[in-house]
Amino acid sequence: MPDLHADDLSFDERSGTSRRTALKLALGAGYAAAAGPLMAQSAITTASDGLEAGTITYLAAGVRVPAYMAKPRGKSNLPVVLVVQEIFGVHAYIADTCRRLARLGYLAIAPDLYLRQGNAREYSDIPKLLAEVVAKVPDAQVMADLDAALDWAGANGGDASRAAVTGFCWGGRITWLYATSGKVKAGVAWYGRMTGTKTELTPRHPVEVAGELKAPVLGLYGAKDAGIPLESVEAMRQALTVAGDAGNAAAKASKIELFAEADHGFHADYRPTYHKAAAEAGWQQLQEWFKANGVAPSAS
Repeated sequence: MPDLHADDLSFDERSGTSRRTALKLALGAGYAAAAGPLMAQSAITTASDGLEAGTITYLAAGVRVPAYMAKPRGKSNLPVVLVVQEIFGVHAYIADTCRRLARLGYLAIAPDLYLRQGNAREYSDIPKLLAEVVAKVPDAQVMADLDAALDWAGANGGDASRAAVTGFCWGGRITWLYATSGKVKAGVAWYGRMTGTKTELTPRHPVEVAGELKAPVLGLYGAKDAGIPLESVEAMRQALTVAGDAGNAAAKASKIELFAEADHGFHADYRPTYHKAAAEAGWQQLQEWFKANGVAPSAS
């Protein structure tokens, strides 16, 4: 089990982190430069009153990993949601998503999964961000960092036996993969790609692991998403059917929802591709999916 800190939201001496380093590690402030143009009129800002919210750190494979965490203040035994970033890293939108989940009664934690490769928020050019940071992130590293984040949550007010994972874009793909770990009870993947080029760092993709799912996944996709061909969505549906027919209960229970008028990033309220109706419907489905699969917050 990793070496877990107490809550170091204030970056005090307990974390062993200098003030200068803490400022570098602070997550959730502002939007990533490469994510523009911004749509300020639609961006949602969720208040943090009544919450414990901010940057914590935890140890994973000898590396101190920062993560944005939000949970109801003073509460314990909370169901946990691992929130997996877009390609743009853990910026204001991902932090706000954590606060939305915390207001529902979850401990939500979004680790900086690019920590070792670079700071996605500093890039203004998407192709350069993809080449210099994203393409260098190993799936195995991500899985281990999520495992350690879940351990931290379990030691700091969360119930790791009632955990789920959700992710957006890059994080949508990771959601499908992490649902094979046996560490979560449910997953919700927002427009994560199903197929792709195999590399040493990304040796498998969701369509290839349908038969290994240990938790049911709800996939939320946009029919107008040119970056994720409908053929690949259909291929994933078929893979889930084959795996389900072969006896994989999680694959059989998994579901893909296709929103006819939505494009890629339809939940990202700060971007031009935001689609309010699809985003709100998907968010409601996420809540119902988690509850139906044993990751429900307390009624109190």
